[in-house]
Amino acid sequence: MTDAPAAELLELADAEATAGLGARLAARLAPGDLLLLEGPLGAGKTTLVRGLVAGLGGDPAEVCSPTFVLLETYEVRSGAIARVHHADLYRLRGKAAAPWDEVGLGDALDDAAAVTAVEWPESWRWPGGPGCRVLRIRLAWAGEGRTAEVDWLSG
Repeated sequence: MTDAPAAELLELADAEATAGLGARLAARLAPGDLLLLEGPLGAGKTTLVRGLVAGLGGDPAEVCSPTFVLLETYEVRSGAIARVHHADLYRLRGKAAAPWDEVGLGDALDDAAAVTAVEWPESWRWPGGPGCRVLRIRLAWAGEGRTAEVDWLSG
């Protein structure tokens, strides 16, 4: 059994702080990691991915919500991590089967030189193979700002 660190609860004053959290989390990631981004519309999931991409040496200006295309990939320059796969499953909520193949998530999750961030993951059970680390980030509104609960589910 792995001794996972306790969940962290953070206060984020604004979008800049949310992006900053993404950049800080980038330093903790390894190739193959999966990030599950939960929270209501507008809570900052895509903003957090912008910070993540910046923290991994990519261009945060390339990051947009993949709501309509479902999956985007961003090139980064951070040692063994060469790509960030970014999925948004909002439009697939309520489907009975996991959307791996129709979205391309199977290939993304198998990419040994990437991390994968998934928005709206709540409807599905997430695979975790040997060595796969899963980080869940729950964003919520808190007045003018937000809170983030950061929790390693495995790894």
